[in-house]
Amino acid sequence: MSLFGRAILLVAFAVALFAVGAALAGRQPRRRQWFHAAERAVFALFGLLTVAIGTLVAGLLGNHFELAAVEGYSSRALASHFKVTAVWASQPGSLMFWAWLLSGFACIAIVTNRRRNRELMPVVVAVLAGLGAFFTMVLNFVASPFATVPVVPADGQGLQAALQNPYMVAHPPLLYLGYVSIAVPFAFAIAALVTRRLDSAWLTSVRRWVLASWAFLGIGIILGAKWAYESLSFGGYWIWDPVENAAFLPWLTATAFLHSVMVQERRGMLKVWNLVLIITTFALTLFGTFLTRSNIVSSVHNFGAQTVGPYLLGAIIVVLAGGIALIISRLPELKSSHSLESYFSREAIFLYNNLLLVGLAFAIIWGTLFPVVSELIQGQRISVGRGFFDRVAAPIGVALLFLTGVGPLVPWRKASPEVIRRRFLVPLVVTAAATPLVLLTDARSNWAAATVFLIAIFSAVCIGSEFWRGTKVRHALGGVSWLGALGQLVARNRRRYGGYIAHVGIIVAIVAIAASRSFLSEGAFELRQGQQASAGGYTFTAQSFERRRDPNKMTVAATIEVTQGSKHVATLRPAKHVFLPRQEQGDQVAIAGGPTRDIWVNLAALTPAGVASIHVFVNPLISWLWIGGLILLLGAIVAAWPPPRGVRATAPATDPTRVQV
Repeated sequence: MSLFGRAILLVAFAVALFAVGAALAGRQPRRRQWFHAAERAVFALFGLLTVAIGTLVAGLLGNHFELAAVEGYSSRALASHFKVTAVWASQPGSLMFWAWLLSGFACIAIVTNRRRNRELMPVVVAVLAGLGAFFTMVLNFVASPFATVPVVPADGQGLQAALQNPYMVAHPPLLYLGYVSIAVPFAFAIAALVTRRLDSAWLTSVRRWVLASWAFLGIGIILGAKWAYESLSFGGYWIWDPVENAAFLPWLTATAFLHSVMVQERRGMLKVWNLVLIITTFALTLFGTFLTRSNIVSSVHNFGAQTVGPYLLGAIIVVLAGGIALIISRLPELKSSHSLESYFSREAIFLYNNLLLVGLAFAIIWGTLFPVVSELIQGQRISVGRGFFDRVAAPIGVALLFLTGVGPLVPWRKASPEVIRRRFLVPLVVTAAATPLVLLTDARSNWAAATVFLIAIFSAVCIGSEFWRGTKVRHALGGVSWLGALGQLVARNRRRYGGYIAHVGIIVAIVAIAASRSFLSEGAFELRQGQQASAGGYTFTAQSFERRRDPNKMTVAATIEVTQGSKHVATLRPAKHVFLPRQEQGDQVAIAGGPTRDIWVNLAALTPAGVASIHVFVNPLISWLWIGGLILLLGAIVAAWPPPRGVRATAPATDPTRVQV
């Protein structure tokens, strides 16, 4: 199996190199046969990597412990679905998964551009094949997934305790889908620069790719937060861990691109900026892989020794240096068609939005790498705490929340006072009316949370007014029901209204974050069987404890009854596992969820004398964070969904329901 896998990867490396050379040779019109050969080579690369990854999966499922990737991340007792997840748990397996997805996305890009972008495609294929060659080179000569162990053991070490969780099936693949899919827009950007085809054609080709990458990353981040919330002992969902930050960074810059690209399409501005954003976003995806696979920073997501960090760092340098050099060489051709006419216009709002998003990304990079920088300069590693990130992110997040509502209502070029008064009157009136109601809640004791809630109401009403205005006009003119008018409105401009739906999801998520951070109740106590303690208005009674063992783990568990006054609320069963054969501990948190609050209980320890250490949180509105993620996903699907035949993606200028973006 090892020999077969190594041979497949060697052939894949040779095929990727051939695809690069053939694609570049095929740029000449008289040598298009070489480009067609390059396309077929990319298809072959995908087939070869599919066989390679299938071979590794077969090795995991078949307990081939002669393979280091199987011996180090699987065991006989491990469930089959966790054996498959060991593909992306190991360093070589995750890199092969990266390369496999890349080759698959390259095939999709080729198929969907059979009849368009023919001038760009040779360079696009060369760039994607070049990335494939890089990863297959690493898989062959640096970190082979088919490396063997000197002595074949009877059993493997098993998957690490923290990774034996159902979220392991979805969270890492979603992040990888987001990371890898942005390679296609990056390839188109490089192709536009190389061929000097710097009009909006390349933007049209990559818009849905960026949106898909943004959605994959966003849902992957939300799932990762839920994973942490349900399985880690700190009771939260985000601790600004370096690898969490690395996944968040390309999402921020992709968000900036999705907004600024509309300025280029509408006004011919921000051409250089959009190219910089795409190149930076792709570099940040490599940076995320680098952080996970280099161990240069301390992270709960670093698992074992890693060897590919220098190679990934080299790839990042090549991407950034090459991209910047190309942009500088094309600056005369990237001049804006128009200039900013007003500081209070749609394009100005998008510019402010971009500056905030990129500023937040820079602050996160600085905070994440500060321990490394301080060690290089002072010889001492100084870590930046959670407080730094919170203090930076909170005001930027509030400003972005405000712009989320303002942006859709501000016209292009410049806004007259009359237009501003008419469009913002209702949101301001509703927000003013809601202020006393907000102050009747616990928010009256926390001005920061109250401010977030009021801005969220303002922004939600702004977005709602866009739906209301368009639906009302279409209902009056079309003679259809209100629901039908709303459906037609969204169908005729899915990109714009899908974006509005995604904005609503972000508003809901920010409100949930503000509430859970501001009004959290916490308790930590030790209980014997029958004893009780109180926290957050609830009483927790230890009903029973148990110890058990199965082939994969040893478990201690507690049964905790939760009451509020005389009312039974829930019976929770937190547990602590020791996974075999690694002897690693893992927590099984128990949660009673609801629309207004979650009751979170963790069993920290159970002594031989029968004393349980219990940690509890009462988290208000936390379930709305996950709901916000679902709304965001719905918005992305609506925005990316192709319009029905005969319906233009953007309503014509004469359409009275059109609100330009």
